[in-house]
Amino acid sequence: MDAAQQEATARARELQRTWYGEPLGTLFRRLIDDLGLNQARLAGVLGLSAPMLSQLMSGQRAKIGNPAVVQRVQLLQDLARQVVDGSVSAAEATERMEEIKKSQGGSVLTNTTQTTNSSGAPTVKRVVREIQSLLRSVAAASEILEAADALAPTHPELAEFLRVYGAGRTSDAVAHYQSHQS
Repeated sequence: MDAAQQEATARARELQRTWYGEPLGTLFRRLIDDLGLNQARLAGVLGLSAPMLSQLMSGQRAKIGNPAVVQRVQLLQDLARQVVDGSVSAAEATERMEEIKKSQGGSVLTNTTQTTNSSGAPTVKRVVREIQSLLRSVAAASEILEAADALAPTHPELAEFLRVYGAGRTSDAVAHYQSHQS
C-alpha cells in the first residue's frame, strides 16, 4: 500500500470513529467474536455484500450508505452486549439475528405495525431505541460514560440519562423512560 492509500485509509478510519464511535473494522471484529460469526455471515445479517463489508473493515470505504444497515449494526451491538453479559443465550441470539436480518430499519414510517401503537404514536421501546441510537451515533459507550462521570457531581440526572441511554440495556432505558413520564 503506498503512502496515498495509507493516508486515505487513515482518513476513512477517522471518519468512521467520528460517525460510529470507532473504526468499523474494530466494531465488526467485536461483533464477529461476541456473536460467533464469520465475515460472510455478518455481511448476510447486515444486508451487505461480503466485498462491501471487507472494504468497510479495511478502511477502503468510510461510510455505510444504507440507514437500514446502520440500524442493523446498532441492533447487533445491543444483541452482542446481551450475549456477553449472559442475558441472551446463543440459540436466542441466532433467532434474533434472523429477525435483525429481516428488519427494514431506517425511518419510523417503515413496518408501522411494530413501531407504533393503536393510536399511531411510536411505542416506548421505539422511542428509547431512537434515543439510544442517536447517543451512540455521536460517541462510543466509554465516552458517554466518561461524560456521565464528569456531569455526575453537578448534574446527576443528566449523568443518569447518559448512563442509561448511552451505555445501558434497552430494557433499563425503557423502565427509566416510563418512570419519568407524567
